[in-house]
Amino acid sequence: MDQREELVRLAQVPGSNKSRLCDRFRVSRQKGYYKWQKRFELAGRAGLADRSRRPHHSPNRTDAMMEAAVLEVRARSNGAWGGRKIAEALRRAGHVNVPAPSTVTAILRRHGALDQRAHEHPGPCQRFERAAPNELWQMDFKGHFALPVGRCHPLGVLDDHSRYALGLEACGDEQEATVRGRLTAIFRRYGLPWEMLMDNGPPWGDAGDQPYTALAVWLMWLGVHVTHGRPRHPQTQGKQERFHRTLNAELLQGHSLRDLPECQSAFDRWRQIYNHDRPHDAIGLATPGERYQPSPRSFPEQLPPIEYASTDHVRKVDQMGWISFRNRRLHLSKAFRGLYVALRPAGEDGVFSVHFGIHHIDTLDLRTPAARGSADVANAPSTDPRANQP
Repeated sequence: MDQREELVRLAQVPGSNKSRLCDRFRVSRQKGYYKWQKRFELAGRAGLADRSRRPHHSPNRTDAMMEAAVLEVRARSNGAWGGRKIAEALRRAGHVNVPAPSTVTAILRRHGALDQRAHEHPGPCQRFERAAPNELWQMDFKGHFALPVGRCHPLGVLDDHSRYALGLEACGDEQEATVRGRLTAIFRRYGLPWEMLMDNGPPWGDAGDQPYTALAVWLMWLGVHVTHGRPRHPQTQGKQERFHRTLNAELLQGHSLRDLPECQSAFDRWRQIYNHDRPHDAIGLATPGERYQPSPRSFPEQLPPIEYASTDHVRKVDQMGWISFRNRRLHLSKAFRGLYVALRPAGEDGVFSVHFGIHHIDTLDLRTPAARGSADVANAPSTDPRANQP
């Protein structure tokens, strides 16, 4: 405004060269002299301020009822859904002439309902997805939060292919017995997956020097392959991390819950919305429920017997997690104590693979020197259950 006022006042000086003044101030003669001069004559310095370029009439503007519907869907998502999700949700609800996602975003911005900045967006990432439901489930605890009495530890179980939330459990702790009980209920409803992906923390991760935990052995006994993400690489479980972020944005943020039963009720209501109402960007704005089917592998109420081939070398794991084979001892894990494992030739002379059921759990290489302090077991009694059979 200072430069505009200076231009106008210099142009009013008798004998001033208005064209040269406009060149010096780097504006056109039409704008620099006639436009600003006229506004200055009508309103003084205030007339030199920038004016809104908004048109007086907007015949193509979205009607008020549609804008209200957009804001209602946004409010129901706790302010978490963007233009694409809201537009898809409106179409699913039967609205006609639903505006484009970019228009929905403009409506949100116009009403002050959009607060994410461009620099906050995480940016592009590499995605992977299993080809069919139940090929892989991801499981993890979300960070626990305080209640008036105790704490809530949300346990999430997610199908990798469909993003279907198979379970969202309000747990009072993160112990193995608690997780096994919640998983049992989920397995009874949805069946067994082929594989489960978890991080390296308890109760399913490496517990100290034990490479397997009781929960992992239980899953393996059920025929579920157990895998773990790379240490300190949470992106391996990116879908689970994103699920927890969505849970926080759409349910937990700004809400207070009194106790675990109230948490579980809120989790159950939100899980229904997440699975069957909320469009998901990563699956073409379909809902997870449209892509998920329960597993054909039913949960057995009793653990099935573990059978090995007659050519296998079967050994029983002792109470400290060791097995003995050909004067050598191999430490597996205390989680296998009392159970039988099988050793099979691995294709190289002196190398044997160790199996628990259908799962490969370790390798014994007889070609390497025995570990210092290992005992000679040549005269130890056999732990093969067939050794004393006629």
